[in-house]
Amino acid sequence: MEFEMIIMNLLNYSGEARSSSMEAIQYAKDGELLKARQSIEEAEQKISLAHKFQTSLIHSEAQGDKFNISLLLIHAQDHLMNAITIKDMAAEFVELYSKMNKITCGGYLDA
Repeated sequence: MEFEMIIMNLLNYSGEARSSSMEAIQYAKDGELLKARQSIEEAEQKISLAHKFQTSLIHSEAQGDKFNISLLLIHAQDHLMNAITIKDMAAEFVELYSKMNKITCGGYLDA
């Protein structure tokens, strides 16, 4: 696959993961914990896809292919790192809202 296309896939999947993570926080905040957990799962799937593209670059370089380090590649890597961090934080928020919901609703949880 073309180098630039790999970078665009990294950006795309990372952005989708970040969006799903932020969506999960909002669902949890609104008490929709099942939807929140589904959004976290979607984020994990998108991060996994992004990671596969990242790994393909690493493998290619390890096999001797040389790439120019471009601002776009750095930007894509930054997006992936941020998506992973935001997904991890979103999962923590979902659990926190879940516990708060359990306490305030007498043990009721939707998931």
